[in-house]
Amino acid sequence: MFDGVARRYDLLNTLMTAGTDRRWRDAMVAAINPKPGMRVLDLASGTGVSTQALREAGADAIATDLSVGMLREGRRRYPEVSFVAADATQLPYADASFDAVTISFGLRNIAETQDALAEMRRVTRPGGVLVVNEFSRPTDAWFNAIYRQFLGTVIPQIARVSSNRAAYDYLAESIRAWPSQAELADIMVAAGWHDVSWRNLSRGIVALHRGRA
Repeated sequence: MFDGVARRYDLLNTLMTAGTDRRWRDAMVAAINPKPGMRVLDLASGTGVSTQALREAGADAIATDLSVGMLREGRRRYPEVSFVAADATQLPYADASFDAVTISFGLRNIAETQDALAEMRRVTRPGGVLVVNEFSRPTDAWFNAIYRQFLGTVIPQIARVSSNRAAYDYLAESIRAWPSQAELADIMVAAGWHDVSWRNLSRGIVALHRGRA
């Protein structure tokens, strides 16, 4: 599904969020707090926008995604980045091989959420961190109502002009079905992560979860 939208995916995300996606990405990088030589796995990396941001902040970041089309577009844009095709539930990396793992707006696309989180735990060194940047649920009832209306009206309009309508129909549906902030934290704990916490971005449209291996 994502192969067909790879070329315009990042542009449409920026337009759809009025540029707020960049602030969310900056928040993820700050939560990782990259240091020179720090090995970071950017999972569900898409075209590598977040991977490049981590690299620019000093990390040795590797992009990994299941979509070959996304990886192909990423290699075209960022030839210096290492792109690896892999399933998030069966990562081709050794145990404890990363200082940090991050996944931005991709966890809800993995049916076996807890299995994927456990696999991320496996490849993270003891004491390393996981940062999950994902759509969530606004905490204010009135704002949540407005947001739900946005999901039901604006995103379908984008879907109609997109080259892959199914991808954007799926986007709205997957956001509505995604667990709350507290529910996702519980899933992370069940997958083996410790000291799990989160903070809301943009009134809870996005939540940034952080856990320690």
